[in-house]
Amino acid sequence: MTGTFSEIKLFQVKPDKLEQFEAYTAGIADAQRKQNGCLTLRYMKRFYTIDGVELGDPPRELTKIVKCVKYYSYWEFDTKENYGQANQWFFEQHLKEIQRLLIAPFDISLGNSF
Repeated sequence: MTGTFSEIKLFQVKPDKLEQFEAYTAGIADAQRKQNGCLTLRYMKRFYTIDGVELGDPPRELTKIVKCVKYYSYWEFDTKENYGQANQWFFEQHLKEIQRLLIAPFDISLGNSF
């Protein structure tokens, strides 16, 4: 969809908090999707890497946790104004609980989708 506004968050979750993070995000995902103007919401856990893999071969599965487990969310909106309202809701309702599960504050990247 052209002309939409998207956010990508990177969460670096503490190794001992994985189940709590997954349960928490699963619990709030429906409310996130119900935010005015929300078109798409997806969460992804980083399971694979292409480091050390020949081109054309499938990625290899990660086998150990070094410092954290990375999760990403992709949240797409019809307008940046609706995104702004949803982001305010997210921060007011969920920031403190999510931060307790992370090794560092999450990173946010924003932009127009095409």
